[in-house]
Amino acid sequence: MAGASDPEQVRRFAEGLTRLWPASPGGRGGRGPAVRLGIAVSGGPDSLALLLLAAAALPGHVAAATVDHGLRPGSADEAAFVGTVCAGLGVKHSVLTVRVGEGNLQSEARAARYAALAQWAADAGVGALATAHHADDQAETLLARLNRGSGVAGLAGVRAAGRVPGGDLLLLRPVLDWRRAELAAVVAAAGLTPVDDPSNADDRFDRARLRKALRQADWLDVQAIAKAALHLAEADAALDWATAREWREGVSPGPLGSFVYRPQAPRAIALRVIALLVERLDGEAPRGSAVARVFDGLIAGQPASIGALVARPTPEGWTFATAPARRAS
Repeated sequence: MAGASDPEQVRRFAEGLTRLWPASPGGRGGRGPAVRLGIAVSGGPDSLALLLLAAAALPGHVAAATVDHGLRPGSADEAAFVGTVCAGLGVKHSVLTVRVGEGNLQSEARAARYAALAQWAADAGVGALATAHHADDQAETLLARLNRGSGVAGLAGVRAAGRVPGGDLLLLRPVLDWRRAELAAVVAAAGLTPVDDPSNADDRFDRARLRKALRQADWLDVQAIAKAALHLAEADAALDWATAREWREGVSPGPLGSFVYRPQAPRAIALRVIALLVERLDGEAPRGSAVARVFDGLIAGQPASIGALVARPTPEGWTFATAPARRAS
Protein backbone atom coordinates (compact mmCIF):
# COMPACT_ATOMS: atom_id res chain seq x y z
CA MET A 1 0.00 0.00 0.00
CA ALA A 2 1.32 3.45 -0.91
CA GLY A 3 1.72 6.00 1.85
CA ALA A 4 2.12 9.76 1.63
CA SER A 5 4.71 9.92 -1.15
CA ASP A 6 5.12 13.68 -1.65
CA PRO A 7 8.30 14.61 0.29
CA GLU A 8 7.25 18.27 0.53
CA GLN A 9 3.91 17.37 2.11
CA VAL A 10 5.61 15.05 4.59
CA ARG A 11 8.21 17.70 5.45
CA ARG A 12 5.49 20.30 5.97
CA PHE A 13 3.59 17.97 8.25
CA ALA A 14 6.68 16.94 10.24
CA GLU A 15 7.76 20.53 10.80
CA GLY A 16 4.29 21.56 11.93
CA LEU A 17 4.05 18.60 14.30
CA THR A 18 7.45 19.35 15.84
CA ARG A 19 6.40 22.94 16.54
CA LEU A 20 3.37 21.66 18.43
CA TRP A 21 5.14 18.75 20.11
CA PRO A 22 8.91 19.19 20.53
CA ALA A 23 9.03 15.86 22.41
CA SER A 24 7.77 14.01 19.34
CA PRO A 25 9.95 11.24 17.88
CA GLY A 26 10.89 13.67 15.12
CA GLY A 27 11.64 16.55 17.49
CA ARG A 28 14.63 17.41 19.62
CA GLY A 29 13.11 15.81 22.71
CA GLY A 30 11.99 12.58 21.07
CA ARG A 31 14.60 9.95 21.91
CA GLY A 32 12.96 6.74 23.05
CA PRO A 33 10.90 4.27 20.98
CA ALA A 34 8.15 4.39 23.62
CA VAL A 35 7.14 7.87 22.47
CA ARG A 36 4.32 7.39 19.97
CA LEU A 37 1.79 9.61 18.29
CA GLY A 38 -1.77 8.35 18.48
CA ILE A 39 -4.02 9.07 15.50
CA ALA A 40 -7.82 9.08 15.72
CA VAL A 41 -8.93 7.69 12.35
CA SER A 42 -12.57 7.43 11.29
CA GLY A 43 -11.82 6.36 7.73
CA GLY A 44 -12.91 9.68 6.21
CA PRO A 45 -10.56 11.61 3.92
CA ASP A 46 -9.28 14.02 6.57
CA SER A 47 -8.25 11.43 9.16
CA LEU A 48 -6.88 9.08 6.49
CA ALA A 49 -4.64 11.88 5.23
CA LEU A 50 -3.47 12.53 8.79
CA LEU A 51 -2.67 8.83 9.17
CA LEU A 52 -0.73 8.73 5.89
CA LEU A 53 1.28 11.85 6.71
CA ALA A 54 2.08 10.74 10.25
CA ALA A 55 3.12 7.25 9.16
CA ALA A 56 5.49 8.75 6.59
CA ALA A 57 6.90 11.39 8.94
CA LEU A 58 7.28 9.13 12.00
CA PRO A 59 7.77 5.56 10.77
CA GLY A 60 7.47 3.08 13.62
CA HIS A 61 6.22 5.73 16.05
CA VAL A 62 2.52 5.89 15.18
CA ALA A 63 -0.51 4.05 16.55
CA ALA A 64 -4.07 4.48 15.35
CA ALA A 65 -7.51 3.98 16.85
CA THR A 66 -10.99 4.00 15.36
CA VAL A 67 -13.94 4.68 17.64
CA ASP A 68 -17.05 2.73 16.69
CA HIS A 69 -20.08 4.44 18.22
CA GLY A 70 -22.40 1.88 16.66
CA LEU A 71 -24.68 4.71 15.50
CA ARG A 72 -24.61 4.00 11.77
CA PRO A 73 -25.01 0.81 9.76
CA GLY A 74 -21.65 -0.26 8.42
CA SER A 75 -19.57 1.39 11.15
CA ALA A 76 -17.87 -1.93 11.96
CA ASP A 77 -16.94 -2.35 8.28
CA GLU A 78 -15.51 1.16 8.23
CA ALA A 79 -13.36 0.38 11.27
CA ALA A 80 -12.16 -2.80 9.58
CA PHE A 81 -11.26 -0.77 6.48
CA VAL A 82 -9.08 1.52 8.61
CA GLY A 83 -7.44 -1.57 10.09
CA THR A 84 -6.54 -2.79 6.61
CA VAL A 85 -5.01 0.56 5.71
CA CYS A 86 -3.01 0.59 8.93
CA ALA A 87 -1.74 -2.94 8.30
CA GLY A 88 -0.44 -1.81 4.92
CA LEU A 89 1.37 1.09 6.57
CA GLY A 90 2.81 -0.96 9.41
CA VAL A 91 0.76 0.97 11.98
CA LYS A 92 -0.80 -0.79 14.95
CA HIS A 93 -4.58 -0.26 14.92
CA SER A 94 -7.24 -0.64 17.60
CA VAL A 95 -11.03 -0.49 17.37
CA LEU A 96 -12.69 1.17 20.38
CA THR A 97 -16.36 0.27 20.74
CA VAL A 98 -18.31 2.75 22.85
CA ARG A 99 -21.89 3.25 23.98
CA VAL A 100 -23.37 6.71 23.63
CA GLY A 101 -25.46 7.97 26.53
CA GLU A 102 -28.85 9.59 26.29
CA GLY A 103 -29.27 13.32 25.74
CA ASN A 104 -27.54 15.47 23.16
CA LEU A 105 -26.36 12.78 20.73
CA GLN A 106 -23.48 14.81 19.29
CA SER A 107 -22.23 15.91 22.71
CA GLU A 108 -22.55 12.45 24.25
CA ALA A 109 -20.78 10.83 21.29
CA ARG A 110 -17.91 13.30 21.60
CA ALA A 111 -17.54 12.67 25.33
CA ALA A 112 -17.59 8.89 24.85
CA ARG A 113 -15.09 9.15 21.99
CA TYR A 114 -12.52 11.17 23.92
CA ALA A 115 -12.87 9.03 27.04
CA ALA A 116 -12.20 5.89 25.00
CA LEU A 117 -9.26 7.47 23.18
CA ALA A 118 -7.69 8.69 26.43
CA GLN A 119 -7.87 5.19 27.94
CA TRP A 120 -6.48 3.66 24.76
CA ALA A 121 -3.60 6.16 24.73
CA ALA A 122 -2.70 5.30 28.32
CA ASP A 123 -2.70 1.57 27.54
CA ALA A 124 -0.81 1.92 24.24
CA GLY A 125 2.04 4.14 25.42
CA VAL A 126 0.86 7.08 23.33
CA GLY A 127 2.38 10.43 24.25
CA ALA A 128 -0.05 12.63 22.32
CA LEU A 129 -3.30 12.22 20.42
CA ALA A 130 -3.76 13.85 17.01
CA THR A 131 -7.02 14.63 15.26
CA ALA A 132 -7.63 15.84 11.71
CA HIS A 133 -9.33 19.21 12.29
CA HIS A 134 -8.35 21.51 9.43
CA ALA A 135 -8.78 25.07 8.19
CA ASP A 136 -12.13 24.44 6.52
CA ASP A 137 -13.49 23.00 9.78
CA GLN A 138 -12.43 26.16 11.60
CA ALA A 139 -14.02 28.45 9.03
CA GLU A 140 -17.29 26.50 8.89
CA THR A 141 -17.63 26.47 12.67
CA LEU A 142 -16.96 30.18 12.98
CA LEU A 143 -19.45 31.12 10.26
CA ALA A 144 -22.13 28.78 11.63
CA ARG A 145 -21.81 30.28 15.10
CA LEU A 146 -21.75 33.82 13.79
CA ASN A 147 -25.04 32.99 12.13
CA ARG A 148 -26.42 32.01 15.56
CA GLY A 149 -25.20 35.17 17.26
CA SER A 150 -22.68 33.41 19.50
CA GLY A 151 -20.42 35.29 21.88
CA VAL A 152 -16.64 35.11 22.05
CA ALA A 153 -16.61 31.70 23.75
CA GLY A 154 -18.81 30.23 21.03
CA LEU A 155 -16.83 31.84 18.22
CA ALA A 156 -13.45 30.73 19.53
CA GLY A 157 -11.85 28.22 17.23
CA VAL A 158 -10.04 25.10 18.38
CA ARG A 159 -6.36 25.47 19.16
CA ALA A 160 -3.59 23.55 17.49
CA ALA A 161 -2.51 22.10 20.85
CA GLY A 162 -4.45 21.49 24.03
CA ARG A 163 -5.58 18.68 26.31
CA VAL A 164 -8.13 15.94 25.83
CA PRO A 165 -11.33 17.02 27.62
CA GLY A 166 -11.35 15.83 31.20
CA GLY A 167 -7.72 14.66 31.22
CA ASP A 168 -4.05 15.49 30.80
CA LEU A 169 -3.38 13.78 27.47
CA LEU A 170 -1.87 16.18 24.95
CA LEU A 171 -4.31 16.80 22.07
CA LEU A 172 -2.77 17.95 18.80
CA ARG A 173 -4.32 19.22 15.58
CA PRO A 174 -1.30 19.18 13.26
CA VAL A 175 -3.23 19.82 10.03
CA LEU A 176 -5.20 22.79 11.33
CA ASP A 177 -3.58 25.03 8.68
CA TRP A 178 -4.25 22.58 5.83
CA ARG A 179 -7.22 22.85 3.50
CA ARG A 180 -9.70 20.02 3.03
CA ALA A 181 -8.74 19.73 -0.64
CA GLU A 182 -5.06 19.33 0.26
CA LEU A 183 -5.84 16.43 2.57
CA ALA A 184 -8.10 14.82 -0.02
CA ALA A 185 -5.23 14.99 -2.50
CA VAL A 186 -2.95 13.11 -0.08
CA VAL A 187 -5.51 10.28 0.12
CA ALA A 188 -6.09 10.21 -3.64
CA ALA A 189 -2.35 10.02 -4.31
CA ALA A 190 -2.19 6.95 -2.06
CA GLY A 191 -4.88 5.25 -4.17
CA LEU A 192 -7.37 5.02 -1.31
CA THR A 193 -11.13 5.52 -1.40
CA PRO A 194 -12.15 7.01 1.95
CA VAL A 195 -15.30 6.30 3.90
CA ASP A 196 -18.20 8.43 2.73
CA ASP A 197 -20.33 9.84 5.52
CA PRO A 198 -23.71 10.64 3.92
CA SER A 199 -24.47 13.30 6.54
CA ASN A 200 -21.77 15.49 4.96
CA ALA A 201 -24.04 16.03 1.95
CA ASP A 202 -27.38 16.01 3.78
CA ASP A 203 -29.05 19.42 3.55
CA ARG A 204 -30.95 18.72 6.76
CA PHE A 205 -27.72 19.54 8.59
CA ASP A 206 -26.53 23.14 8.91
CA ARG A 207 -22.90 22.11 8.43
CA ALA A 208 -23.63 20.42 5.10
CA ARG A 209 -25.51 23.45 3.76
CA LEU A 210 -22.77 25.80 4.91
CA ARG A 211 -20.10 23.64 3.30
CA LYS A 212 -21.89 23.81 -0.05
CA ALA A 213 -22.30 27.58 0.26
CA LEU A 214 -18.59 28.03 0.99
CA ARG A 215 -17.64 26.03 -2.10
CA GLN A 216 -19.67 28.46 -4.20
CA ALA A 217 -18.33 31.59 -2.47
CA ASP A 218 -14.83 31.57 -3.94
CA TRP A 219 -14.34 35.20 -2.86
CA LEU A 220 -14.11 34.08 0.78
CA ASP A 221 -10.60 33.41 2.14
CA VAL A 222 -11.02 30.26 4.21
CA GLN A 223 -7.48 30.44 5.60
CA ALA A 224 -8.09 34.00 6.83
CA ILE A 225 -11.40 32.98 8.45
CA ALA A 226 -9.64 30.09 10.18
CA LYS A 227 -6.99 32.49 11.50
CA ALA A 228 -9.75 34.73 12.83
CA ALA A 229 -11.12 31.75 14.75
CA LEU A 230 -7.69 31.24 16.32
CA HIS A 231 -7.52 34.92 17.28
CA LEU A 232 -10.92 34.57 18.93
CA ALA A 233 -9.63 31.52 20.81
CA GLU A 234 -6.82 33.68 22.17
CA ALA A 235 -9.33 36.36 23.17
CA ASP A 236 -11.45 33.71 24.87
CA ALA A 237 -8.42 32.53 26.85
CA ALA A 238 -7.72 36.12 27.90
CA LEU A 239 -11.31 36.49 29.11
CA ASP A 240 -10.95 33.27 31.09
CA TRP A 241 -7.81 34.66 32.73
CA ALA A 242 -9.61 37.88 33.62
CA THR A 243 -12.59 35.90 34.92
CA ALA A 244 -10.35 33.89 37.25
CA ARG A 245 -8.90 37.12 38.62
CA GLU A 246 -12.35 38.67 39.06
CA TRP A 247 -13.46 35.56 40.94
CA ARG A 248 -10.47 35.71 43.30
CA GLU A 249 -10.98 39.40 44.01
CA GLY A 250 -14.76 39.71 43.91
CA VAL A 251 -16.39 36.44 45.02
CA SER A 252 -16.58 35.28 48.63
CA PRO A 253 -18.61 32.65 50.53
CA GLY A 254 -21.81 33.83 52.18
CA PRO A 255 -24.08 32.29 54.80
CA LEU A 256 -25.81 28.93 54.29
CA GLY A 257 -23.82 27.95 51.23
CA SER A 258 -24.43 31.17 49.31
CA PHE A 259 -21.90 33.33 47.46
CA VAL A 260 -21.51 37.10 47.34
CA TYR A 261 -20.18 38.71 44.16
CA ARG A 262 -18.96 42.31 44.13
CA PRO A 263 -18.57 43.04 40.42
CA GLN A 264 -15.76 45.29 39.26
CA ALA A 265 -15.03 44.00 35.75
CA PRO A 266 -16.76 44.83 32.46
CA ARG A 267 -19.98 43.04 31.51
CA ALA A 268 -18.29 40.29 29.48
CA ILE A 269 -16.26 39.22 32.51
CA ALA A 270 -19.17 39.57 34.96
CA LEU A 271 -21.31 37.29 32.78
CA ARG A 272 -18.67 34.58 33.00
CA VAL A 273 -18.39 34.93 36.75
CA ILE A 274 -22.16 34.61 37.10
CA ALA A 275 -22.13 31.50 34.90
CA LEU A 276 -19.46 29.97 37.15
CA LEU A 277 -21.48 30.82 40.24
CA VAL A 278 -24.59 29.20 38.82
CA GLU A 279 -22.65 26.08 37.80
CA ARG A 280 -21.04 25.88 41.25
CA LEU A 281 -24.35 26.15 43.08
CA ASP A 282 -26.76 24.48 40.66
CA GLY A 283 -24.48 21.83 39.16
CA GLU A 284 -25.24 22.69 35.52
CA ALA A 285 -23.80 25.20 33.08
CA PRO A 286 -26.47 27.83 32.32
CA ARG A 287 -27.46 29.20 28.93
CA GLY A 288 -25.86 32.51 28.00
CA SER A 289 -29.21 34.23 27.50
CA ALA A 290 -30.30 33.27 31.02
CA VAL A 291 -27.05 34.62 32.49
CA ALA A 292 -27.49 37.91 30.61
CA ARG A 293 -31.04 38.22 31.96
CA VAL A 294 -29.79 37.79 35.53
CA PHE A 295 -27.05 40.36 35.01
CA ASP A 296 -29.47 42.91 33.56
CA GLY A 297 -31.89 42.39 36.44
CA LEU A 298 -29.21 42.82 39.08
CA ILE A 299 -27.87 45.95 37.39
CA ALA A 300 -31.41 47.33 37.56
CA GLY A 301 -31.53 46.51 41.28
CA GLN A 302 -34.01 43.67 40.86
CA PRO A 303 -33.74 40.05 42.09
CA ALA A 304 -33.55 37.38 39.41
CA SER A 305 -33.89 33.61 39.32
CA ILE A 306 -31.92 31.13 37.27
CA GLY A 307 -32.33 27.37 37.55
CA ALA A 308 -32.76 26.52 41.21
CA LEU A 309 -31.05 29.74 42.30
CA VAL A 310 -32.06 33.25 43.18
CA ALA A 311 -29.75 36.25 42.87
CA ARG A 312 -30.38 39.45 44.86
CA PRO A 313 -28.65 42.82 45.02
CA THR A 314 -27.60 43.57 48.60
CA PRO A 315 -25.39 46.21 50.25
CA GLU A 316 -22.59 43.62 50.36
CA GLY A 317 -22.89 42.76 46.66
CA TRP A 318 -24.89 40.34 44.52
CA THR A 319 -25.90 37.32 46.58
CA PHE A 320 -26.44 33.96 44.87
CA ALA A 321 -28.18 31.23 46.83
CA THR A 322 -30.37 28.20 46.35
CA ALA A 323 -34.02 29.25 46.25
CA PRO A 324 -36.01 28.10 49.29
CA ALA A 325 -38.22 25.09 48.71
CA ARG A 326 -41.86 25.88 48.15
CA ARG A 327 -44.23 24.82 50.89
CA ALA A 328 -46.86 22.26 49.99
CA SER A 329 -50.34 23.77 49.96
